[in-house]
Amino acid sequence: MRRAALGTLLLGAGIALGACTSMGSGTGFVGSGNEAVNFSWKSDDGSGTSGQMTATLADGKIFSGDYLELTRQTQTADLDPLWNGWDRGWNYGWNEPFAGAEMPDFGSATQYSGRVLAKLRSADGEPMTCRFHLNVPSEGMAGGGQGKCDLKNGRSVDAVFPRT
Repeated sequence: MRRAALGTLLLGAGIALGACTSMGSGTGFVGSGNEAVNFSWKSDDGSGTSGQMTATLADGKIFSGDYLELTRQTQTADLDPLWNGWDRGWNYGWNEPFAGAEMPDFGSATQYSGRVLAKLRSADGEPMTCRFHLNVPSEGMAGGGQGKCDLKNGRSVDAVFPRT
């Protein structure tokens, strides 16, 4: 009985931890010669805005490193002076998509730029610098996107990531 309970507990913990992980893949081509490139990414931050990325060239050379979506946090308390003498939030209908929405009293709001930077390196230290623009910025890499990576020899890689 204890063994079954322990197994259930471990399974539940594994599912909970796995729920914060997102992953996906993408494809690309090296500009000169149209050599295929395969990308994969993995994020453990729960939002997909940061994580690890790998790019594998057609010749088998592998580049890996970190990626990060540029975001900005706004503390809702910092907005208090803007509401001075008004009801808190967007209650005046001047911005229809937000009409009636309320700002939380405490906490923060994330502003997503939709721009991702990745700094990858091969085992021999060759750099690959990437810039991507996300289709759905609030979903991180899982929202899909496209961009370009530069290799040190002047070649570039055009990349596309489907929405996962």
